[in-house]
Amino acid sequence: MEQLAKNLRLLREAKKLSREKVSRVLELSSKTYERYEKNGGEPTAPTLVKLADLYGVTLDQLVGLVPLPLEEEHQ
Repeated sequence: MEQLAKNLRLLREAKKLSREKVSRVLELSSKTYERYEKNGGEPTAPTLVKLADLYGVTLDQLVGLVPLPLEEEHQ
C-alpha cells in the first residue's frame, strides 16, 4: 500500500493539515496516522472511509487505483 501512504501525505499537505489534526479528526494516535503515511501500517476499512471523506476523494483515488484530483490538475 505504498501508493496509499504517498496519497495520504499529498492530500494532507494539500489541505494544509497537520498529522496531529488529522489524527484527532480520525480519533487515532498521531503515531498511528504517521505510520499510515510512512507505509508502516494499514488503516482499517472504516478508517479508510473516514480518510476519503476528510480529503474529499473516493476510496479508489485514496488507494491509488484512480489518479487523485491533485494529479489530474498537473497533467
